[in-house]
Amino acid sequence: MTTLTLPAPAKLNRLLHITGRREDGYHRLQTLFQIIDLCDQLTITSRDDGVIQLTSRMPGVAADDNLIVRAAQLLQKVSGTRLGATLTLDKTLPMGGGLGGGSSDAATTLVGLNALWRLGFSLDELAALGLQLGADVPVFVHGHTAWAEGVGEQLTPVGLDTPWFVIIHPGVSVSTQAVFQDPQLTRDSRPITMARALQGGASEWRNDCEAVVKQHYPAIAQALDWLSQHAPSRLTGTGACVFAAFEDAQTAHAVAEAAGHHGSAWVARGLNTSPLHDALGC
Repeated sequence: MTTLTLPAPAKLNRLLHITGRREDGYHRLQTLFQIIDLCDQLTITSRDDGVIQLTSRMPGVAADDNLIVRAAQLLQKVSGTRLGATLTLDKTLPMGGGLGGGSSDAATTLVGLNALWRLGFSLDELAALGLQLGADVPVFVHGHTAWAEGVGEQLTPVGLDTPWFVIIHPGVSVSTQAVFQDPQLTRDSRPITMARALQGGASEWRNDCEAVVKQHYPAIAQALDWLSQHAPSRLTGTGACVFAAFEDAQTAHAVAEAAGHHGSAWVARGLNTSPLHDALGC
């Protein structure tokens, strides 16, 4: 086996509470990550010369700054392998959409190369490496819908409902850094237990970033207002994507087709396990 083509799935934040701020400036979070079946595809080919080559180019992202390249180089360094890889990304997930696309691409790189290079690292070890690349990488490495705390890296696998989601990207780019630096951002939500969050259900879930994002990005506010006419809707991450859950695919597709004037729209199924892990049997 010298080549693998693997999915890099998106996630939704079914809720996102900001409960404080650490001395290093990072925010303390409580969130429910749900994996969905909307995916990028990453093709990885092992090579013997030690070169890490990404054949795809992301607009505005230098090759050396790309999380895929950084993930491959990190795993190569830590493992001491002399092998390299050619990586080709078929990009579906919007950049800066709050769907975790870059983090998922990095996680698929780590998990895929671990298998292709036969390194034998555990998922816990790969997740620890992934945390060096970004707070959302570990949930994709572990590959399970999860309750998360800390900066999003303290994960407890959970089982959530698996509805059909309509996801709208209003065509704007949101600066995560700007959102978390905004003085009006809610930073003092009272921490809740995982059990309370799960028992409360979707009717009580919220995203603490939503008010600030709606204020600064009218297109997102308009998309949320429109989607809320069809089902309870919220922001994922810091945006720009918004989403709503539906019980059946037919209704979800009808809503997505009507959403065109608010941006790009997709229909995705909620999952509890990652298609990446299903593909690799891990």
